[in-house]
Amino acid sequence: MIRELKQEDRELYLKMAHDFYHSPAVLHPVPDSYLERTFEECMNGGTYAKAFILEYEGEPAGYGLVSKTFSQEAGGHVYWLEELYILAQYRSKGLGSEFFAYVEEHKEEGVARFRLEVEEDNTRAAALYERLGYKPLDYKQMIKEFEV
Repeated sequence: MIRELKQEDRELYLKMAHDFYHSPAVLHPVPDSYLERTFEECMNGGTYAKAFILEYEGEPAGYGLVSKTFSQEAGGHVYWLEELYILAQYRSKGLGSEFFAYVEEHKEEGVARFRLEVEEDNTRAAALYERLGYKPLDYKQMIKEFEV
C-alpha cells in the first residue's frame, strides 16, 4: 500500500531518509537538517514536494519522494522522482513498481513528464526504471549550491 506522508510519520521518515543518504544508492550523505526541511515542506501543503510511505502487510516498508517543477522543454509540469527507498527486507516484493504506478495514477493535472536520477552502480534500480518505460537522457547535469 502507498499512502501520503502524515505528521505522525516524522520520526519514521527521518530515520529512513537518513539511512537512504548513508547507503550506496547516493553519491554522498546530506545533513539531517535537510531531511527535516523536506519533511516540513511536505507537511506545509506540498507545493514543491510530496512524500509517501510504502507499506507491506501493514508494516512501514519504505518511502518515496516527489518534487515538482515546470519545464518548457516538457511543455508542462515535471515530477522529479527524487527518492525511492525500500527497506532491505521488503525489496523484490513489487513495492517499487507499486509506487511508480501510484504516482502515475495520482499525478496532478498538467504533469507532462516524470524524471529521475540513478547512480550508475545501482543497476537493480536502473533495470526497474527501464522496465517501467524510463529512458536515459544524454544530459550532463551540473549544479551550483547555496547556503540556506
